Amino acid sequence: MKEIFLAFVFLIGLPVLSLANPNEKDKIVALDGTGDYTSIQAAINDSKAFPYNRITIFVKNGIYKEKIKIHEWNTNISLVGESKENTIITHDDYFNKIGLGINSTFYTYTLLVEANDFILKNITVENASGDVGQAVALSVFSDNVAVINCRILGNQDTLYASGKGKQYYKNCYIEGTTDFIFGSATAFFDNCEIHAKKDSYITAASTPKDTLYGYVFKDCKLTAKKEGVTKVYLGRPWRVYAKTVFIDCNLGSHILPEGWHNWAKPEAEKTAFYAEYNSSGEGSSPKTRVAWSHQLSKKEAQKYTIENCLGPEFSKVINQL
Repeated sequence: MKEIFLAFVFLIGLPVLSLANPNEKDKIVALDGTGDYTSIQAAINDSKAFPYNRITIFVKNGIYKEKIKIHEWNTNISLVGESKENTIITHDDYFNKIGLGINSTFYTYTLLVEANDFILKNITVENASGDVGQAVALSVFSDNVAVINCRILGNQDTLYASGKGKQYYKNCYIEGTTDFIFGSATAFFDNCEIHAKKDSYITAASTPKDTLYGYVFKDCKLTAKKEGVTKVYLGRPWRVYAKTVFIDCNLGSHILPEGWHNWAKPEAEKTAFYAEYNSSGEGSSPKTRVAWSHQLSKKEAQKYTIENCLGPEFSKVINQL
């Protein structure tokens, strides 16, 4: 079994650092009992706290009906699926079901990440509750988190990219309805498809004051449900210092000409930073964007690199993924 796993790791190009340490063991999860665990959470709970080397948990294809938490002490974990289409983590909590008052949204996650240096790859994370209000699929609070080749599925509040840390999303499909990418993190979205399922708002950043970068979308494609989705905003400020920038992105016809909304917060027009550079597609309309947004120059856009946004050390790790 170990030889098969090593061959798979080699083929997908993942680091195998943890195999060098006999006190740390990579793990296989399989619903049919052919792995070390049948539950993803069980494999996480059985992982060493604060390991020196990376632990890879390989998850075989299957539908894992679990509500999962990567604890703060579960650093240096890679959760890797056999395939993003068929390795599915799903749960169905939503605001009214949780019923814990005005902050119920934050308890609705399917997968919660509180640990630093976490990698999620080749997996679908789904909130299956339907269009019933706030319902988070993936919630990330920590630093140096990379989400690679994943599908993040839901409706309102699909992805909570928050905290003060750095997050990287590459080759991901992210869908939702209202504010479906929201939170305070510095997050770089690289070559992702951002899919709107309803007329509403894509982003709702709550970037802290004096943070250099908030949400950065680079080489992303903004798509929409084919029928009935024609009025979608790029974003609105959950908090007044929100920062969201689109660089070299293709925008579908569903994106409204004005682009951005102030969420009935006129003061945010002076404090938020919303910008684009070199947008293409039917939704690209620089001359009609709200006056308080920005069209970046080529020189201004060049500062939005992975290294600048996420830091040189994290960018080195990303280049190895």
